Amino acid sequence: MSKTADSLTNAADRFLDYSRDVRQLSQHTLSNYARDLNLLTAFLDRQGVAAVSEVREYHIRSWASELRRKSLAPSSIARHLSAARSWFQFCGKRFNLPHNPANGVNAPKRGRKLPKAMDVDQISQCLHAPTDTDLDLRDLAMAELLYSSGLRLSELQALVVGDIHRDDRVLRVTGKGNKTRMVPVGRVALGALQNWLQRHPLAGSLERSTPVFTTMKGLALSHRSIQLRLDRLAKHNGIGVKVHPHMLRHSFASHMLESSGDLRAVQELLGHSNISTTQIYTHLDFQHLAKTYDAAHPRAKRKK
Repeated sequence: MSKTADSLTNAADRFLDYSRDVRQLSQHTLSNYARDLNLLTAFLDRQGVAAVSEVREYHIRSWASELRRKSLAPSSIARHLSAARSWFQFCGKRFNLPHNPANGVNAPKRGRKLPKAMDVDQISQCLHAPTDTDLDLRDLAMAELLYSSGLRLSELQALVVGDIHRDDRVLRVTGKGNKTRMVPVGRVALGALQNWLQRHPLAGSLERSTPVFTTMKGLALSHRSIQLRLDRLAKHNGIGVKVHPHMLRHSFASHMLESSGDLRAVQELLGHSNISTTQIYTHLDFQHLAKTYDAAHPRAKRKK
């Protein structure tokens, strides 16, 4: 493979460094970019392509076709192509490329998958836990915060003590792209959080930089640990669906929209940069209305 400045490996490394240091993307996004670009550069290498300046649109189309033959889901192919477009956009500016070879390549069409949300009764059942142990208090506080404030998993995991503003009943949240926002915290969630902090393993020496949710040794919880503990909480309370952090966020969004109808407010609370992302919850709201109509309207009821 070429060792020139725009060689595939060098260009990929520069892009990842830029994404980390300048764009300050999350580690999760960086890992996805690295994995997707490794697949693409390996494919291009097999095609005899040594530098980004040699890549043409037909190379990217061939790569997308290979991904389809491997039975990747349309959403996965779309993510791979999105990574490629971002990479070539960066390379275009860095190496003065005349065009982006990935721009004209589209992923297979995919059905719009609506997020799953629990109803209010299921939420009430889920957000109930014995408080016999410190871990019970911690897990309940995590679940309450996810539902009360519509947090992402990464936002919950990154919370530190200095992010909590008890007097104003708000949290300072660091979301995607390292953007911060202030979100309200409900009374019940704030109480659950206070109960946990009193039993926090570092309760006697909490600092502003101390992670809110930790192991009993005071180490920050991983994403996977949070997912497993929430699933355990839901199973303990007899919830018949698999509960994960994003389901609580979806439930928050759909319940807020059902009650208020204020799409812009929900967008701000969720930290969506584009309102089109938030609009998916209007479909959930319509589903709720449609079920009510089918159950109540005399002309809608099915004959038995």
